[in-house]
Amino acid sequence: MNDLAPHELRILIAVERECGFTAAAASLGMTQSAVSHAVRTCERKLGAVLFDRGRHGARPTAAGTRAVAYARRIVRLLEAMGHEVRGAGDGAVTGPLRIAAFRSAAAHLLPAVLERLTGRHPGLSPEVRIVREIGRGTAGEVADGRADLGIATLDGAGPPPGLVGARLFEEPYALAHPAGGAHVDPRTLPLIDWDENCGSYTREWWAGQDWIPPATIRAEDDTVVLSMIARGMGMSIMPMLTLAGAPADVTVTPLTPRPPRREVGYVTTPEAAESAAVRALIRELRSAGPAPAWNDVGQTAVRRAVPAVRRAGKPPA
Repeated sequence: MNDLAPHELRILIAVERECGFTAAAASLGMTQSAVSHAVRTCERKLGAVLFDRGRHGARPTAAGTRAVAYARRIVRLLEAMGHEVRGAGDGAVTGPLRIAAFRSAAAHLLPAVLERLTGRHPGLSPEVRIVREIGRGTAGEVADGRADLGIATLDGAGPPPGLVGARLFEEPYALAHPAGGAHVDPRTLPLIDWDENCGSYTREWWAGQDWIPPATIRAEDDTVVLSMIARGMGMSIMPMLTLAGAPADVTVTPLTPRPPRREVGYVTTPEAAESAAVRALIRELRSAGPAPAWNDVGQTAVRRAVPAVRRAGKPPA
């Protein structure tokens, strides 16, 4: 038989994780020669070279990257099997639940969701990883088997190929600028931006605005952008989940009449979508809607009575 055994899958995962046979062997309590032999056996069974061997360790080939992603997903199913089987009789939902989320969703959406989830299912152990929503982002973590479910930004095409998911809510963007500058048009301030901002979901709107200057400062984290705005260093256009954590020195102004928006949803694998733990999490996410702090941001923006910024540089009404 050419099927890979569970211990072989775990060896492939360890070699990729440790970037070498020797380190993988140490982590598994095996000898280096046993790990090397197991990898060669896997390569023979699959008919492809899985790792490039060199002086600096082992790096997965394109085939190896795909093989390890499948290995993680299969091993995860094997780990979940026991929890699913034991809970079949009484409906108990137990075991680890791995979630990948971009920072603002992890900070402002997940806490209430996980509080309700673990209250209903105390045997669950959620594990949340913050993943930058750049490139493959949270969906890539799910596809690679590192997460059971990802909170992701979706485009019109829906989840990436091979994954399933759905939209949870539509998130508008707003203008964030320093408080206390009532006589300063926020559009005249320098732009501060960060790498995860303005993806495909806002690019068309962004390109149509003649009042947005090039960014003078770029950061890797949206909380850094908010801190800089609070210090009076500039303004930024940010999604509402991020602005739910804005400091008191940051004013939030709606963009009217049609602000840019992004779709926030969840993605998972077809096999994980059938597990009791992921189904329970999806139910909580669907019932949650946007974070409660989101509404507080909108009310604050209205109370501050700052004129809304209209598109394409048109003056406020």
